[in-house]
Amino acid sequence: MTVTDLPPRGGFVHPALFYASDEEYLRVLVPFLTDGLALGHPVAAAVPGERLALLREALGDAAADVLLIDMEVEGRNPGRIIPGVLRRFADSHPEGHVRIVGEPVWAGRSDVEYPACAQHEALINLAFAGRDVSIVCPYDTSALDERALTDALATHPEVWEGSLRYDSGHYAPDDVVGRYNRALDVPADAALLSVATTADLRGARRFATAEADRLGLSAERTARVALVVTELMTNSLRHTGAGCRLAVWRDRDHVVCGVRDGGRLTDPLAGRRPAAPGQDGGRGLLVVNQLADLVRTHTSPDGTSVHAFLRLTD
Repeated sequence: MTVTDLPPRGGFVHPALFYASDEEYLRVLVPFLTDGLALGHPVAAAVPGERLALLREALGDAAADVLLIDMEVEGRNPGRIIPGVLRRFADSHPEGHVRIVGEPVWAGRSDVEYPACAQHEALINLAFAGRDVSIVCPYDTSALDERALTDALATHPEVWEGSLRYDSGHYAPDDVVGRYNRALDVPADAALLSVATTADLRGARRFATAEADRLGLSAERTARVALVVTELMTNSLRHTGAGCRLAVWRDRDHVVCGVRDGGRLTDPLAGRRPAAPGQDGGRGLLVVNQLADLVRTHTSPDGTSVHAFLRLTD
């Protein structure tokens, strides 16, 4: 059996593809995509820009029938990938099997981004349980460190490597979600504000946008800050019935807006489910994921912190 063969049954297939060269990358992914087209499956590939160009050229005329997505743009925030890339495509094709290539982990990811990437890969399994979807996640073994490759074995139930296909003996996605449930340190020079009730929201928005402007965020992105902090604070006040603390600071080329409250987030897919048609509420974290370049969440029995990172410029 080759790596492009899928089980005769329907259902969810989520392998990690280990590759060490462009040739190995294309040898597996081009047949995976073109075989899908031949079978009448909707197919998509969401990979970093250089890989996208490589795939497009190798697919030739078939590229016109594949939805090609730049993961460095659409998946800049890993929390956006399940609702905005994977579910958006799969949900638009509810009948029959769907094939997707998704590469959210690459060597250019920063240390602050990586925990969100690993959690994303783990949560794909929960988000697509029981769905008739194949999602292949490539990992460049020549560029990624041992941590990323070890985590790939834990977040994917099977592995494709060369002509081999085998079950991962280290599959434990819940462990990865827990391992990267890490708190971010709020620096001593962060601007802090306590928010007690919804009556404080207007003042908090002014506080956050003024601070973001002072820290060098562009005007368009400062407008996003107002929306992000409103959604985060409203979410805290609604679900905890108590106040929260807003923190704003600069972290290298990002402005960070963090909200901490005394509640405990128990739904690991919060903010990662597309809004249902006609849904009125429950969009707060989803909106934050759409607006931010990175979202890091930490929850414990003592409370929950959500930090939204916005790049200074596009």
